[in-house]
Amino acid sequence: MIRRSSGHTVSMRKKNSQQIDIGEMFDALEALEQTRRVPVSYMLSKIEAALTSAYHKEFDNHDNVRIVIDREARSIKVYQIKTIVETVTDPILEVSYAELHKKHPRTKYQIGTEYAVELNTQDFRRLSAGAGKSVIVQGIREGERAVARESYELLREEIINAAVVDVDAETGDAVLDTGNGQAVLHASEQIPGEILKPGQVVMVYIEEVNKESIGQVVTLSRNKSGFVRRMFELQIPEIVDGVVLIRGIAREAGNRTKIAVESRDPNVDAVGACIGNRGERINKILEEMAGEKIDIIRFSESPEEYVSSALAPAQVVSVTMVSDRMARAVVDPNQLSLAIGKEGQNARLAAKLTGLKIDIHSSAEGEF
Repeated sequence: MIRRSSGHTVSMRKKNSQQIDIGEMFDALEALEQTRRVPVSYMLSKIEAALTSAYHKEFDNHDNVRIVIDREARSIKVYQIKTIVETVTDPILEVSYAELHKKHPRTKYQIGTEYAVELNTQDFRRLSAGAGKSVIVQGIREGERAVARESYELLREEIINAAVVDVDAETGDAVLDTGNGQAVLHASEQIPGEILKPGQVVMVYIEEVNKESIGQVVTLSRNKSGFVRRMFELQIPEIVDGVVLIRGIAREAGNRTKIAVESRDPNVDAVGACIGNRGERINKILEEMAGEKIDIIRFSESPEEYVSSALAPAQVVSVTMVSDRMARAVVDPNQLSLAIGKEGQNARLAAKLTGLKIDIHSSAEGEF
């Protein structure tokens, strides 16, 4: 006898059933948990949902089903719950009191209570072997996706090492082994001009984690500013310790990055700390940047000094603030092209870094 929360009594009586062979299935699910980190409980919930769906299809969408999964006993049983009545009007939902009493005269039944009949799941025509396999395969994929998503979420906005498994010759997209399964580093997220090869180990930035049930689980990137920030944090202990602060980054991936740093300790030179002894620290970062140049800028609260530094490698004669959002920089004639940069890149990055519009003029143009 099983008592429901509503107070009704449920009688359970087993039919002669030809149960599905569950032992091997439990073994397989436990192996999945070990090899692919997909919890057995997750897979069992998928199986329960599949059996429930199969019941609905088989019995005209009636919902009088109960799935009982006992992991310790390694059993899965399906029960059809019927109400004991005097006169049956729907054989799927009801069972005759007289019929039950005739079959089991020694058992006491009560009209209005529920009676559970164990069903033979092999009788579910719609739950074919193929459909069952599909449920398992889909469950594995969803389970792996959930595990990967959880792992990536812990690493969001961090850098990880990943091995290149394959590169699509047409699109340039690279398949990477991240340690949490395989993920795609799209060509649009790679550093322009770099050529990735199978077997190569690269650093990638975990930009976003997709919480939806479709689409790729994670967005990997090597061309975002966050990638540079994390590279500096990885290589510069003073940044990790909070002695040196990153105050801004402006990047055009594959060409040039400007990063502004500031020291909170007068005895520590922020730029020197980032460069390292004989360039050891910055060189390790540059090795991962596929030829991209990096200008390390000394941050200043003075906008004039900040703009002057941001226009490096050009040497600036003077900077004047025209307004709160605009600065005028004067350079020697031989520094003008360097200050502007190829196709205006240096000036554009300096403006992005400082948040100011910068007009650059040659000192040969006279007074302004």
